[in-house]
Amino acid sequence: MDKKLIDLFIKNAIAEDLGDGDHTSLSTIPAGATGKAKLLVKEPGILAGVELAIEIFNQIDANLQTEIFITDGETVSYGDIAFTVEGSTHSILLAERLVLNCMQRMSGIATKTNRIVKLLDNFPTKLLDTRKTTPGLRYLEKWAVRIGGGVNHRIGLYDMILIKDNHVDYAGGITNAISAANQYLADQGRQLEIEIEVRDIAELNQVLEKGMVNRIMLDNFNFDDLRAAVKLIDHRYVTEASGGITEENITEYAECGVDYISMGALTHSVKSLDMSLKAY
Repeated sequence: MDKKLIDLFIKNAIAEDLGDGDHTSLSTIPAGATGKAKLLVKEPGILAGVELAIEIFNQIDANLQTEIFITDGETVSYGDIAFTVEGSTHSILLAERLVLNCMQRMSGIATKTNRIVKLLDNFPTKLLDTRKTTPGLRYLEKWAVRIGGGVNHRIGLYDMILIKDNHVDYAGGITNAISAANQYLADQGRQLEIEIEVRDIAELNQVLEKGMVNRIMLDNFNFDDLRAAVKLIDHRYVTEASGGITEENITEYAECGVDYISMGALTHSVKSLDMSLKAY
């Protein structure tokens, strides 16, 4: 966990919610009141966000006491209690919605990721996420992917060079784009992996002729072309399939022999896992 990043996220999220005060709690609950609450799971899935929830409680009120029963990555069922929290009632209520928003979203992502990862059990292919994340929540969403058993692709624009179709077109072609990327790294004294997206076998052949990349993304290839592309690459570069991949067809893509399959749907099209924080 990146503590600095998480602390900033929590600070901003609390400020967004709290404004000039929780007037409902202030008006209905006496100052100094204490209580207990439990995180109740209301739907089966993979739990994610417990570690984050503890950080939220600690940042809101270091005197809150938690007891953990289920940790991140564990399978949960309806009626399970993930943890309890005890202390200032005002603090618990301030933390409630932020904890739930994060855990429900993260658990939904972890659950979907885990379900798809299991479909790949019989293949060496790994499941990747993408940058198709919720602005401001990327770190949490990619964390949830890892909890679910998936693999993070690049975190942002800064930690890998990924030459996509628009870059190729603006650069004047594949050869120009690859040459420029390598020259940039040399000029800047940076060591970043280079991945390039290709749209068909003709573009792939241009990449294979040029070289100077680490990974090739085979985007929206049909199965016949994907198998042919993997054979042409012949393990010289890491391969990644993307575009139009779903739970229903992912095993067919894996059967083509690619190293990775990326799915934006892991983070952009996810149903949150139902849970609640209940006083008891």
